[in-house]
Amino acid sequence: MRGVTSTSPQPAPTNDQNRVNLADVTPPIALGPLDGRYRGAVAPLVDHLSEAALNRARIHVEVEWLITLCNGAPGVDDGAVVPGAPTLTDAEIAYLRQIPATFGADQIAELGAIERETVHDVKAVEYFIKRRIAVAPDELGDTNLPAASELVHFACTSEDINNLSYALMVRGAVVDVWLPAAEALADQLAEMAREHADVPMLSRTHGQPATPTTMGKEIAVLAHRLRRQLRRVAGAEFLGKLNGATGTYGAHAVAVPGADWPAVSRAFVEHLGLTWNPLTTQIESHDWQAEVYADVARFNRILHNLATDVWTYISLGFFTQIPVAGATGSSTMPHKVNPIRFENAEANLEISCSLLDTLSATLVTSRLQRDLTDSTTQRNIGPAFGHSLLAIDNVRRGLKALAVNAELMADDLDHNWEVLGEPVQSAMRAASVAGVEGMENPYERLKELTRGQRVDGERMREFVAGLGLPDDVAARLAALTPATYTGIAARLVEDYLD
Repeated sequence: MRGVTSTSPQPAPTNDQNRVNLADVTPPIALGPLDGRYRGAVAPLVDHLSEAALNRARIHVEVEWLITLCNGAPGVDDGAVVPGAPTLTDAEIAYLRQIPATFGADQIAELGAIERETVHDVKAVEYFIKRRIAVAPDELGDTNLPAASELVHFACTSEDINNLSYALMVRGAVVDVWLPAAEALADQLAEMAREHADVPMLSRTHGQPATPTTMGKEIAVLAHRLRRQLRRVAGAEFLGKLNGATGTYGAHAVAVPGADWPAVSRAFVEHLGLTWNPLTTQIESHDWQAEVYADVARFNRILHNLATDVWTYISLGFFTQIPVAGATGSSTMPHKVNPIRFENAEANLEISCSLLDTLSATLVTSRLQRDLTDSTTQRNIGPAFGHSLLAIDNVRRGLKALAVNAELMADDLDHNWEVLGEPVQSAMRAASVAGVEGMENPYERLKELTRGQRVDGERMREFVAGLGLPDDVAARLAALTPATYTGIAARLVEDYLD
């Protein structure tokens, strides 16, 4: 057009030269949401599954192994496993055990500096402990502890230390953090199930109106499923090994041929509270980890089922959400209260399951006697549990903000009298078996009455009255409504929800 100048949209100006590099900001900015936005919900896992927790566990294992070599394996030897090793006093043992107990920010930085020199994480732990043994006389006075210095990491491969450390870490994360949170969620669901055990609700099999149930019974099903998985997780075995570079006790047997090394190894692993694995390559086979992660992933998937069901009940109006004061549901639609807790949980459960599935699949395989795929993979155990824990937290918070809309559910039931076709035709079948005439083709007759069309209470009662059923059966069906056709749902909650 004359007098109009057409121009293409221009990109917004940038000045990369003067832009702040967020990687250089102090304090450091988290790359991922678990260490940033959601830190508060997953912080308890840091004490168990972080890199610092791994190094603390390594120090703990190394220290306990040193004590065992000097003072004997519990229940196996009364004296030193390695001849000539000094017998450690209570004060010396306490000094050693304080090394992992006091592992904090300064020690983390020191160990990091050592690792930059060794370019080997477990060797750095060995040197870190030896430094403290070297200065033990300054704190303990007259001590033989420095004479035991070369027994730190004695006859061990890195995996002897790592497998035990990861077993301790995962056990702590599961037992102390994840299980209590998951069990609290299951208990919360069970309480909701009992509270709403007799609140009738129309079922929707395949999304279509179906035999009524109660809200409490449906919640009880999910609570029961989750608790079954929790029992499996609670009964998990956490395995460990200490048998050298290829699982043969080669260095052990050559250095100290007189020791019963399998007995010492078993006593030591069990002393740590783990289950001893007698047959391994260089690595502990990690099968137990795959089992735990599979069970946690299955719990996740059941919880995902709960989140999608609750989301659907909210969309149907069966649950109303209690608004949080000051919260915004939509940036443009002021009326909305979005089911964000359940949507957030869905996404986090999917991420957690992806990681757990990868861990399970990867950790059970190792080329020949050793490769390093497990080392990289296991560093993602924390995020796998973190996303699950975050989902649990979101579901718990979401459930607390729900109220059952019994009035709407009752209205929904009253608009679906056709669901009584099931009990009527079943009563006709029973009457036919009892010899009552005129009960032919009960299913087909109810199908003709109800399929694809609405039936109100009056029409259903008219149909029942014209069947010629025995008086007691006819009276029972005439009194039946969709809201009272819930079978023994409430009793099932009371009797079988543990």
